[in-house]
Amino acid sequence: MPKLTTTASPKYEHTATNVARFQRQVVVNVPALLLLGKLLEPIWGSKEFLKFILVVSTGTSLLTWVLMICLYYITQKEHFLYDKISGFHGVVAGFLVALKQLMPDQELSAVSVIKFRARWLSPIVVLLSITLCVVFGDPHAVLPFVIFGTYTSWLYLRFFQTKPEGNLKGDPSEEFSFASFFPDLLRPLVGGVAWVFYRLFCSRAEASPTDANTGYILGGKPLPGSDPVDASRRR
Repeated sequence: MPKLTTTASPKYEHTATNVARFQRQVVVNVPALLLLGKLLEPIWGSKEFLKFILVVSTGTSLLTWVLMICLYYITQKEHFLYDKISGFHGVVAGFLVALKQLMPDQELSAVSVIKFRARWLSPIVVLLSITLCVVFGDPHAVLPFVIFGTYTSWLYLRFFQTKPEGNLKGDPSEEFSFASFFPDLLRPLVGGVAWVFYRLFCSRAEASPTDANTGYILGGKPLPGSDPVDASRRR
């Protein structure tokens, strides 16, 4: 996003994630797009798949743009205004969130030794990105895209994606709550913070924090199909 924070041109919000600054980004992102797209596109359909990319791409770019402005005003360092920040890794991070939602129990392996379930792939990538940025520096060039791509995709899938059955929106299952991205020890704390965002996007719901983890409530009654078991079965 060259000079994004000063020009504020809308075109950058849609194109920043489509530009790779380094060859290594192409080497990682293109195979990831082909592999994950092959898994997700048949489930969602081409229209929803492209919509997901557009939503995550735009949301990631906008949030990164806001972050760069805030960092400039806080630090008064002009490189936050003029550094070229771009890459498809935010959308790839979003694909991993979708993978967690659709096939959470799929077993994966790394180096044929380390085995873990697909539900942990997204948190592992975020943690690995943070670690690499701390070790090698220049965190604002990569980390915002990964974190905002992860959060934007979860926000869309959790609250806004339309389901073909019954025109339901989102995925209220406990297995896909924001706290589910964290270890069990941290989930109560994260769940309390996530409740604020739940109320923000479901302001009409008359629910308690416990209800936020189990389903959507309207007028004191659960919405049809919002039961966690039903949500898991629909996935």
